[in-house]
Amino acid sequence: MIRKFFIEAFKYGVVGILNTLLTAVTIWFMMYGLFSVQEEEKVPETVISVSNIVGYIVGLINSFICNRKWTFKSTTGWKKDLIKFVIAFLISYIPQLFLVNILNNYANIPEINFTFFCHPYLITSAYICQLIGIVFYTIMNFLCNKYYTFKKVNK
Repeated sequence: MIRKFFIEAFKYGVVGILNTLLTAVTIWFMMYGLFSVQEEEKVPETVISVSNIVGYIVGLINSFICNRKWTFKSTTGWKKDLIKFVIAFLISYIPQLFLVNILNNYANIPEINFTFFCHPYLITSAYICQLIGIVFYTIMNFLCNKYYTFKKVNK
């Protein structure tokens, strides 16, 4: 039983790494590509929220497919799994979105400047808040999916 938990946690982690990259790249593209926010300006709350929502929807679709088939090996109907998966998503996502906006508005998170292969990069405090939100969401979502969405699979 404990071995199965760690195997599922590992698989969820692998899917999570892929989702984190997919979500983070989508959020970055939305904030700095689509909305063209300049790195030195304060990112509007609307841009943060819309970028976050789109990023998580992209991750949600990928996560459902990969975790249903590979991590938890669900054999129940996909519609029932999808409904429960979306509920678990909302339970994890809504507090995450509040956290990201609270951190962005009230936390004094410094920006990170670094050079990689002679190219300077800046990671803004708004983007660091998004990354913190991803970690929070990932932990909450694993627990919700393990003990709610795919509970029957885990018995």
